[in-house]
Amino acid sequence: MSYIVKNNLMKVLFVCLGNICRSPTAEGVFKHFVEAEGLSGFIISDSAGTSGHHDGGQADSRSRHHAELRGYQLASISRQIRANDFFDFDLILTMDDSNFDKVIRFANEIDANTDKVKKFTSYCRIHQINEVPDPYYKGHDGFEEVLDIIEDGCRSLLNGIKLNLKK
Repeated sequence: MSYIVKNNLMKVLFVCLGNICRSPTAEGVFKHFVEAEGLSGFIISDSAGTSGHHDGGQADSRSRHHAELRGYQLASISRQIRANDFFDFDLILTMDDSNFDKVIRFANEIDANTDKVKKFTSYCRIHQINEVPDPYYKGHDGFEEVLDIIEDGCRSLLNGIKLNLKK
């Protein structure tokens, strides 16, 4: 994977449908990893949804609970992806095919660079899957599975970015 690091700062946006389960989990896990490496001043992350249905709300309580059991905090507030995100972020990672397609269509509508839009699972090394499954209707096991997948992808993502930073 190639990374475009501008001014020694990398900005990553994680995107799912409602921005209450998968993308805030990815944001929280990634921030935890970034802080543990002492790279908070070099890597910024946020999350958004392709739908604005949950705008202004916290991450799903089950996502927060399972994340906290592993030492992660999900503090983000749900929001819908905006046009300026395509210009503010260096990398936009979607959680599934449907949201990838929606983000690409939106980027094309506003004449934004689609090269920075990638599937989150392309960074997974342990899990050989095409999508991060939505845990919303799957119970506790679904939230644990999502955390496993997201930890895998976030580790690989961070390792790749670190190679391109001049600390």
